[in-house]
Amino acid sequence: MTVRILLADDQPLVRSGLRVLIADHPDLDVVGEAATGSEAVRLVGELGPDVVVMDIRMPGMDGIEATRRITAGAATTRVLVLTTFDEDDHVYGALRAGASGFVVKDMALDDILAAIRVVAAGDALIAPSVTRRLIADFVRRPGTAQRSARPIEGITEREREVLTLVGRGRSNTEIAQDLFITVATAKSHVSRLLTKLGARDRVQLVISAYEMGLVTLPR
Repeated sequence: MTVRILLADDQPLVRSGLRVLIADHPDLDVVGEAATGSEAVRLVGELGPDVVVMDIRMPGMDGIEATRRITAGAATTRVLVLTTFDEDDHVYGALRAGASGFVVKDMALDDILAAIRVVAAGDALIAPSVTRRLIADFVRRPGTAQRSARPIEGITEREREVLTLVGRGRSNTEIAQDLFITVATAKSHVSRLLTKLGARDRVQLVISAYEMGLVTLPR
């Protein structure tokens, strides 16, 4: 199945470079480009892409607000945020806005393509060295207090174990190995957690695991 992509960045050279890169891969297709957040929101409504590769800093409506509006809608479109981690403090807001993952603009091109595919599949965290660091720093911030680990209403003990492992960045295969279950069973548990917690993807499950106190941060 072809992944339909919308590129949202106010720099034409960035959009052009990504379009050229993606054109060499038959499973990926750029269906539109946006130079502003408001344009990205409009094109998502018109084109229904699978993934928006979203810059944060754009004129007018920024990428965070655009992400919030896109993920709040009925569309299944996922957002992959473009960031320069060491400079862009606003990336933390994108977590709450519903972003499904992050890519750093100076990452290897193959890694960016892999991130697009993973976000489209909704099956795993991407760029662990970036995403886990972002989430860990995010939950340390004022106003994002961790709660003590406790029974979670509507979640079974097994699902609690799975959520803990997801919070540690474990893949479905690794979860299956840790709990001595099949990969299909692990994936089924993750799917039920997504539904019960109202989460769009694993990034939001990781945030939930931290906030619920299932995963503790290193001191």
